[in-house]
Amino acid sequence: MTQATNQLPAHYDLVIFDWDGTLMDSVPKILACVKSLSLEYDLDVPTDDAIRSIIGYSLEEALTRLFGEQVKGDIPLFVEGYRRHYVELDSTPSPIFEGVESLLEALSAQGYKLAVATGKGREGLNRLLAESELGGYFVASRCADEALSKPNPLMLEQLLNELDVPVSRALMVGDALMDLEMANNIGMDAVGVSYGAFTIAQLKTASPLAIIDHPLELMKVITRAEVA
Repeated sequence: MTQATNQLPAHYDLVIFDWDGTLMDSVPKILACVKSLSLEYDLDVPTDDAIRSIIGYSLEEALTRLFGEQVKGDIPLFVEGYRRHYVELDSTPSPIFEGVESLLEALSAQGYKLAVATGKGREGLNRLLAESELGGYFVASRCADEALSKPNPLMLEQLLNELDVPVSRALMVGDALMDLEMANNIGMDAVGVSYGAFTIAQLKTASPLAIIDHPLELMKVITRAEVA
């Protein structure tokens, strides 16, 4: 775990998680689906680094950033094409990261409210919450088709309002730079994870409180906050 020098606050009531690359090891599947979409529609095939750089944005924003003029005016077509590859055609496994369920169970047992803020659409998140059997741990969630795309902080604002939690008592956890930037844009503390789409060096540019190398390391961050 990489610790930052920022002094941690005394307490959190709410922990908000990104989904892809933070709770679910879905980055390889996303890479495969984007490349398959590129080949199907004769688009320039992006590099792995280019695809990783857009993980966390809404699907419309991600495809626009990746393909630019190649998809201009036809975004709905490519969005549906990507979803078809992700849900129906691609068989790349996307398991929940080891330690995630134990982390969620421990946080819930200690009374923390848990939520999800994701670049996925509502239909996709609901499907994965059910398939992973993690849905019962979360009291609320926001998706990219219910708010503006990250790093705009609207989905965080909506979660705070819904759960009646002040920003000073909430923590954002994510693997993507835009997760951390989204938290910065609303003045929320954030923790980066090093095992997802973005490198430690990239995450450090957003000055998170810490960068963890395993989901259960988040408990150490929160424990330090409780005794600070």
